[in-house]
Amino acid sequence: MAIIEATSICKSFFDLQTGRETVTLDNVSISANDNDFLVLLGPSGSGKSTFLNIIAGLTSHNGPPGRVLVHGQPVSKPNPKLMAYMFQDSVLLPWRTVIKNIEFGLEAQTLTKQQRRERALKYLDMVGLRDFAESYPRQLSGGMAQRVALCRALALETDIILMDEPFGALDEQSRIVLGDELVEIWRKVRRTFVFVTHSLTEAVYLGERIAVFTARPGKIKAEIKNDLPRPRSIGSPEFNRMVDVLWGHLKEESITALNREKAGENSVPLPKE
Repeated sequence: MAIIEATSICKSFFDLQTGRETVTLDNVSISANDNDFLVLLGPSGSGKSTFLNIIAGLTSHNGPPGRVLVHGQPVSKPNPKLMAYMFQDSVLLPWRTVIKNIEFGLEAQTLTKQQRRERALKYLDMVGLRDFAESYPRQLSGGMAQRVALCRALALETDIILMDEPFGALDEQSRIVLGDELVEIWRKVRRTFVFVTHSLTEAVYLGERIAVFTARPGKIKAEIKNDLPRPRSIGSPEFNRMVDVLWGHLKEESITALNREKAGENSVPLPKE
């Protein structure tokens, strides 16, 4: 049974300035199973981050007949007992040390102070940052800050971890290194990851399954199973063939999104009845 099941999800926004309705998502359906690593890939503005926020309960969709179920229960609001969320930025609290940032989400749980510390250190060990436990965010590099944010999400020990382009602001080498670490953590903790990106390379490197979104309004254009063995070698013939397959689905959508951006088109009117 799927632990995440999104069916016929639609989302639109009304722009008061233009008087137009922006259709962001149009009838999106997808599911994720236990220990899945699902990547949502699409051009900028395709609604993939909005879709992730709907799964997380951070924003609503347009309602029936669409629905989102997690463990068979409808999602109506954020539930940190079921899902952890990692944002594009680390969003660390600057007045808290690294370990206190990781413990922050645990303070609402029935854990002792010692249990919180032990759990935080457990995940700091996974990313090699135990020695920075008492450091402050200002003392960290961008990659280190994202590792701490990952630890904070992992420490909740939910079955599901949602990630919205968490490595997007990092340089290519850091993204690859963090990608390696993320895959190893995923294999150790055996949880379900849903990961948003617009990078073809990142999608192939990380994903077990890849859902390709169209340009706005976002729909699922293709779902691709990625059977490349791990560890995956960027630049290998097999890796490049998978990138080419994805680009074949995504090229037209990326051109459409770019042309809209150039034209300054910020909204697409709802289809007439």
